[in-house]
Amino acid sequence: MTSIAQPTEAVIFVGMQASGKTTFYRQRFFETHLRISLDMVRTRPREQLLVAACLESKQSFVIDNTNPLPADRARYVERCRETGFRVVAYFFLTSLQDAIRRNRQRTGKQRVPVPAIAATFRKLLVPSREEGFQSLYTVTVAPEGAFVVQPGIVPAFLPQP
Repeated sequence: MTSIAQPTEAVIFVGMQASGKTTFYRQRFFETHLRISLDMVRTRPREQLLVAACLESKQSFVIDNTNPLPADRARYVERCRETGFRVVAYFFLTSLQDAIRRNRQRTGKQRVPVPAIAATFRKLLVPSREEGFQSLYTVTVAPEGAFVVQPGIVPAFLPQP
């Protein structure tokens, strides 16, 4: 039996704090993609070292940051495409109220100050194919807590400039 090789992927998460990004990573990508997060590595130089290592070794990875603006995402997209990676965006669609509610369930250093969540919400711009993404998905959290993934960008509650 032959197996079809999957293309190496750079997955870019886009969404405010407490929108479910890290939990989604654990459920969907933990077994196949390395997680790169500024929450873990703390500095951009360390983050860039990990991205470079993934690109060089052809290791699929997820950028688990808020990435609210096209400029935030651009630091990854072009470099990944140049090295033959398939670049995919997952947009985490959530209301400010739901993010604040989920954040209140966090403890210790995982809890984010509410003004920081609100600031990210205000500047959050929806990713688009024009940024160089080969695929886009919208992720929402159903009332029972399950993630719902839809291809493309769902036009409900789209923050715009």
